[in-house]
Amino acid sequence: MIKDLEVEVIRLRRFDDAESKLKAFVDIAVGEFVVRGLRVVQGQKGLYLAMPQDQGKDGRWYNSFYPKTADARQALSDIVLSVYKQEV
Repeated sequence: MIKDLEVEVIRLRRFDDAESKLKAFVDIAVGEFVVRGLRVVQGQKGLYLAMPQDQGKDGRWYNSFYPKTADARQALSDIVLSVYKQEV
């Protein structure tokens, strides 16, 4: 399904703090829509893409945008992380 959509990284703001797990904020365009607030994070197994989140009234954090399938998540992650790695 993601192959049918045009996905483009429109902004990538990198953080160079070596102690922080947060490496970049990313905004993407999916077709004619913009999704803001994705994050590149350094985890125990390497870099991963974290989805934008909003805090609920209960104090917990909930994803406000997320892929419907694991394949879509992997495709989106591949696109964003390849752009992140190119700009090193």
